[in-house]
Amino acid sequence: MKSAVETLSKTRVKLSIEVTFDELDPYIQAAFKSLSERINIPGFRKGKVPSAMVEQRVGRAAILDEAINGALPDFYNQATREHEVLVIGRPNVDITELVDREKLSFTVEVDVRPELDLPNFSEITITVDDVVVADSEVAEQIDALRARFGTLTTVEKAVEDGDFVTLDLVASVNGAEIDGGTANDISYEVGTNRMIDGLDEALQGLSAGESKRFNAPLVGMAEGESGDIDVTVKVVKHRDLPELDDSFAALASEFETLDELRADVSTRLERIKTLEQGTHARDLLIAKLKETVDIPLPTNIIDDEVHEHLEREGRLEDDKHRAEVIEEVTASLTQEILLDSIVKAEQVVVNENELTEYLVRSADRYRMTPDQFIKEVSEAGQITSIVAEVTRAKALAGVLSRVKVVTTSGKSVDLEALAPQKAPADSDEGDEAASE
Repeated sequence: MKSAVETLSKTRVKLSIEVTFDELDPYIQAAFKSLSERINIPGFRKGKVPSAMVEQRVGRAAILDEAINGALPDFYNQATREHEVLVIGRPNVDITELVDREKLSFTVEVDVRPELDLPNFSEITITVDDVVVADSEVAEQIDALRARFGTLTTVEKAVEDGDFVTLDLVASVNGAEIDGGTANDISYEVGTNRMIDGLDEALQGLSAGESKRFNAPLVGMAEGESGDIDVTVKVVKHRDLPELDDSFAALASEFETLDELRADVSTRLERIKTLEQGTHARDLLIAKLKETVDIPLPTNIIDDEVHEHLEREGRLEDDKHRAEVIEEVTASLTQEILLDSIVKAEQVVVNENELTEYLVRSADRYRMTPDQFIKEVSEAGQITSIVAEVTRAKALAGVLSRVKVVTTSGKSVDLEALAPQKAPADSDEGDEAASE
């Protein structure tokens, strides 16, 4: 096979491929066999018809067409490997010459990942926020802990934020109750805004036994449409919080005093914020690279993805939504090309242990066993995407380790120190680290 590659733009190439009929012969024989299984000739079983009779029945052109259709993907893939072409789009194939029993020539135009001029990562400086734990943040955590140990008491009063209510809901449209639109004896904390838009406002000032109607968007309704909801308060409860003292600290934690509890909460918040510096540095590095690196984008890919997305949603005529989808697809493709360029430049590969570790963590996040999770992603055809995701994350972590990271006050941040440390097997320290 002879092949050559021509660069049409930073994101598109044309492959010119020529193969001899000797190279095409296995596909011609496969075409004879396939066609012999699909035609009926008296005196011969399907699949056992001689090649000469197959050619006589269907014609030489049909045989060549079948053979070429089977051969093109293989020769095309071989050419992309030879020229290290990183394809990201659908190929556009054009047969330029076919001389029977001599040669086949064809060209393929396809979108490719552009070659990016990546910077020297050791010369990049990223600035992250200093770790500061405010007294208000500690107080918020303590209050959340108090709420867990609070007690609910039924009261005769008008509803206000912070109260717990038992209520009934009935949804209707144009006066007609909708199917499945009734819910009874729902427990809800007023002021959390976790259920239906407008519910918290409607509940304000109501007492047990009182009702109110308000208007809100309902599940399954089109954008801009809404329905009526009747809410009835059945019970009002107030949460009484324990006194904030040493007795509460002893009840709610392993500490004997409130000061010790506050100090522990502050330490934990500081640890969390310190770990977040690594995540923040990663996000800032990606943003900086997007701003400073020229990342050409294949418009064909963006157009195709946007069209498919809008077609699935039945919103091809929605220009406002189209603009939003274009922005999302462009951002996603930009980051994908950037990270894949880093993978290539850093020659990053993922080993079996790294992939297994990722799958185990993901399974735990979805509350599935590793075997169940692997089966799900395999059946969904997502294994390749997962390998790409793990590889990109590894590549990004590698270059990030060479970037200088400082805080706004000028303090240097050691990202390697923030990474989880693998403790020796069977050690108590390892168990504690894993639990954290």
